[in-house]
Order: sequence, then C-alpha cells, then structure tokens
Amino acid sequence: MGLERRLLYRSGFWEIARPRHPLTAGHILIRLSDPSTEFMQASASDWLFCHNLVRAALRDVLGATRCAVMFAHRWHPLGSAIGEPVAESSTPTFHLFGRWDEETTTPAAQLSLPAHRRVGEPDHHLEATDAAIREALRLNRAEAHVSSEPGAGAVVEPFAGSGPLVQAVAAGPRHTVIEPVRAVASVQEILPAELLAMAATLGTLPLTGGLSGFSCLALESAKTGTPLRVHALGRSAAETVNPLEDLLRSPEVSLALL
Repeated sequence: MGLERRLLYRSGFWEIARPRHPLTAGHILIRLSDPSTEFMQASASDWLFCHNLVRAALRDVLGATRCAVMFAHRWHPLGSAIGEPVAESSTPTFHLFGRWDEETTTPAAQLSLPAHRRVGEPDHHLEATDAAIREALRLNRAEAHVSSEPGAGAVVEPFAGSGPLVQAVAAGPRHTVIEPVRAVASVQEILPAELLAMAATLGTLPLTGGLSGFSCLALESAKTGTPLRVHALGRSAAETVNPLEDLLRSPEVSLALL
C-alpha cells in the first residue's frame, strides 16, 4: 500500500487506521492523535472504546473472532524488526491483528520474516475491505449511543475491589508478564482502571543492563480460564539475541499469532 496511512475513524483521543504496510487484512492501528496526550482516565477509556469498536468491525467484515495487540514502549524497532511491526512514527501506536479461520496469511508468518521480505496485503485487495470496515465502525459507533465529548467513547466503570489491580511476574531474563488480578480473559473485559494500572506497572519496569525499552504483546487465550497477559520484553540496540524470536515460537504466542 503506498506510503499513506488510511484513516478509518477518529475518536476524541485516538485514530483507527490502516497502517502504511499492513501485514494482513486484519492488521489495524490504534494511534494517538496528539502525541503529547497523557495516558489517563479519559484517554484510557477512549482507547478501550476504540479497541472494542475495531474488534466489532473486524468481526462484522472479516469474521474475526480473536485478536492480538502489539506495541512498543520506549523502544523503536530496528533493522529487520524480526517479531514486530516496523515503526511508522514515534507517536504511541498499538497494532491489532484480527484473526479468522479463512485468513490467507498469519501475523506470525509475516513477523518471522525480516521487514524487507514481508509482502503484506496489496492495496487493491484492501480498498473494499477498508470501505466496509469504515462503514462498520460508523454503524457500531452510532449504536453505542455515546456523546461526542472527548474521552466519552467508553463506559467508565468503577472498580469495587481494593488492593492492587494488576500483578507482574518475571517470566525469564528481561521478560515480565503483566496481568489483571481480577479474572479477565479478554481486552474487551478490562476496565479503564486496570488498563491504567497495567500501563503504570509497565512504566516502572527497570531499564537495567543496557535496556532502552520494551516490546509488548497482549495475548488472549482460547483456553477457558486462561487470563489476559501482556508480555513485556526488554530491548536494547546492543542486544545479541532478539527475545521476540523465542517468544513467537512459544506455545502460548504461536497459538495466538500463527
């Protein structure tokens, strides 16, 4: 697809867009409209609204029933960018990969290749798909019956519990898994307060041993009782091993992305 990012929908804080180099027909961005915007209650609620809106549109148009989310935190993919989408800008961006049974290529098959060898989806194949997704976004937005005030796109639900909302567990060298304490299986079930707590936890992970940031992957499991998990992998421009290569081969991730 050329070099132009195709806007599909703009909310109070976020843009839903087709990336410049879509890896699959289900590859969609949620991108912050103003990079200076802080991730707080209103913008977190609006992100959840946009995420759920995209999920509904991908379901309506492509039949997508699963989704994985990838993003970089204080990290800019370098070189061949094995295991992660190339960065389009420094603006905070989340890559959503909708999954469905009849898809012709998979996110993992694309991400396992160096960036210059990824074929991606041809623009002429996506024009009709994007028109249908844009219309589905419009219809689903209208059905949500929410106001047009910035940040009002999502229902902000209070969290009645006490104590920490999320927990972080070391899963290996430079590998941390963050998940809600409450039983949450999908991003669609998470509350704004939990999303903010996950972001805060990610922001407190130490940048030691030469780390400059993290590659992150949020996974939902098809197995009942398996919680939503965010894998945060410490990254460095001087690293000798790309940790995403091993993560993509792990059973949990391969099931979600292959």
